[in-house]
Amino acid sequence: MNLSWMGWTQPTAIFFIAIASFIAAMTLWEFLSPGGAPRVGILRYETTRGDRLFISLLGSAFICLAWLGLVGLSLWWGLALCFVFAILVFTFV
Repeated sequence: MNLSWMGWTQPTAIFFIAIASFIAAMTLWEFLSPGGAPRVGILRYETTRGDRLFISLLGSAFICLAWLGLVGLSLWWGLALCFVFAILVFTFV
């Protein structure tokens, strides 16, 4: 398979490896401590750990796309912004 059209860069590879790692870690966490306590955050509806992971991953994908399309600088700063966004989601949502 020729994947040269994809434009695989080191930040892109790290992003996808991080997604796979987060999903594996959440699976292990759910196996060791089933359920987790749902809570109500700033969005005013009940979310679980999985919901917050989904929100942070989806938001991070949009942050990276917007960063590439609008800023165009090094994607490392976009990845740093994604990390901060995920911490905020898990803290406040």
